[in-house]
Amino acid sequence: MIPLIAIVGRPNVGKSTLFNCLTQSRQALVMDQPGVTRDRQCGHGEWNGQSYLLVDTGGIGENDDSQDLIDKAAHQQSLQALQEAHVIMFVVDARQGFTPVDAELAKILRKQSKPVVLVINKVDGLQIDVASAEFYRSGFKHQVETAASHNRGIPTLIETAFSLIPEMSEESEMAPALEDGPKIAIIGRPNVGKSTLVNRLLGEERVIVCDRPGTTRDSIYVPLERMGKHYTLIDTAGVRRKSTITDTLEKFSVIKTFQAIKDAHVVVMVFDAKLGLTDQDLTLLDFAIQEGRGLIICANKWDGLQTEDKEQVKKQLVYRLKFAHFAPRHFISALHGSGVGNLFPLIDQVFESVNTELSTTDLSDILQRAIRSHEPPLVKGRRIKLRYAHCGGHNPLKVVIHGNQTEELPQSYQRYLAKFFMKTLRLTGTPVKIICKTGENPYQGKRNTLTPRQMKKRERLMDFVKKQAKKRKRRDKA
Repeated sequence: MIPLIAIVGRPNVGKSTLFNCLTQSRQALVMDQPGVTRDRQCGHGEWNGQSYLLVDTGGIGENDDSQDLIDKAAHQQSLQALQEAHVIMFVVDARQGFTPVDAELAKILRKQSKPVVLVINKVDGLQIDVASAEFYRSGFKHQVETAASHNRGIPTLIETAFSLIPEMSEESEMAPALEDGPKIAIIGRPNVGKSTLVNRLLGEERVIVCDRPGTTRDSIYVPLERMGKHYTLIDTAGVRRKSTITDTLEKFSVIKTFQAIKDAHVVVMVFDAKLGLTDQDLTLLDFAIQEGRGLIICANKWDGLQTEDKEQVKKQLVYRLKFAHFAPRHFISALHGSGVGNLFPLIDQVFESVNTELSTTDLSDILQRAIRSHEPPLVKGRRIKLRYAHCGGHNPLKVVIHGNQTEELPQSYQRYLAKFFMKTLRLTGTPVKIICKTGENPYQGKRNTLTPRQMKKRERLMDFVKKQAKKRKRRDKA
């Protein structure tokens, strides 16, 4: 079983920085502002050839009595991480000392009856012995001084944490790793039900759900195993129009959303069926298509519409999504679960289409069938010749076509070829990108050297042409 390590502490002590350092990534959003992390963030690390899962949590210990629903939910998420962890990393700030909030949090950790490593962070520029002296009164036996932003003390911290991991049975169920299986990014505008859909797919309250826009700030990676298959769900922050974004934190959240789209294999674009498709939804779709991700368009809150409204939404999808004609449409209610169960088979189908292995023979045969059905146009009186095709990569599926004058091939004919390949290969939810390459002409720029016999023949021909020209002039004068 893969060991699970939870990082806890009060707000703004460097938990997310430590998380990124241990996972060697930029997965967690880091800002010099308390309360940036709300949901549990899972990451994968490796030490001495052994893998482990790391969980970053929101700050606890402050505002625990807050009436704010989001603060309460974040606190519950942190407590849930403590219950599931095998080892706890308790992060404190060396510059602020052992505060009363740290003392209260230490009492909570001692009740968990789990091994705890006290991580004294931000010791850079301080005398370590002096800075760490007051933390001995916390009562924790194991403490490590680190400077996560400078990668100091990290090897010692990992070694200490692994020494405290209890013996686990090898027969225990293996936790799914983040890199196993397809990555599915749930994207959309704020407050359209993305987090509700993630919780419904997981079957638990894994991410914070609130009717307030902007609840999700970071891209949350959640591993999932279903019917023997491994997935990674990515809950992303809602993306508004660029002109309406003024908060710096929201700008970074949008950047993380776009990074999640690039990292995913399949993108599920969720929109509110009651509001219909907006220009911002189309902008997100266009970005996902440009990145070549597998795409599913999901209309949420479908059960609350009348029959006439449903027909209107379907008509809107037809005429506004002509540029995404290959993407399947799915209608769900994330809150009540209707239609959600059929989403996983559709995701599997799109993921299979994205990673379809195609031989050069098959692609060349399809290309010749497309040419027989509709020939390429003439360019300067010469027909463009397309000879053969091969696969140039996936995500998106790239079809490289070789021939002559391919740089003159119109975009309209390239779109025709892309649709022909998608239809023939029966691809679902994935675009086909056509790449044209023209072979080099070995005789370009070279002149033929004429033999003496060819030179004489050319002179006789020129004399004949001149005589014919003189005869025409005499006839014209007469």
